[in-house]
Amino acid sequence: MRLEYPTSIKIIRVPCTGKVDLLHLMRAFEMGADGVYVVGCLEGDCHYNSGNFRARKRVEQASRILDTVGIGGDRVQMVNLSSSDGPLFARKAAEMVNRILEAGPNPLKSAKSEEAA
Repeated sequence: MRLEYPTSIKIIRVPCTGKVDLLHLMRAFEMGADGVYVVGCLEGDCHYNSGNFRARKRVEQASRILDTVGIGGDRVQMVNLSSSDGPLFARKAAEMVNRILEAGPNPLKSAKSEEAA
């Protein structure tokens, strides 16, 4: 089955979302990402026991930090899906892209371009 999801999404595979650290999330924004969408296995169904719970906590922490610094916590999101739920993945990806388009570009991008000028 071929899924259609926005081409602006860059997929970075990890063995488990529990390996996604807060530093990775924040670095993505520092490097110019407009949003980060973490997709993990269903809660309670993690092969590594509690990786998806750790990831959710880190995503929530990143959201609070982004709100505090004025970037916007809604730019980071975690979704739990079954590996057989490809159509839902594509739908959630499109929703995330629409959310980011409404929020506009990452404010750090304009700050970096001003520094370079």
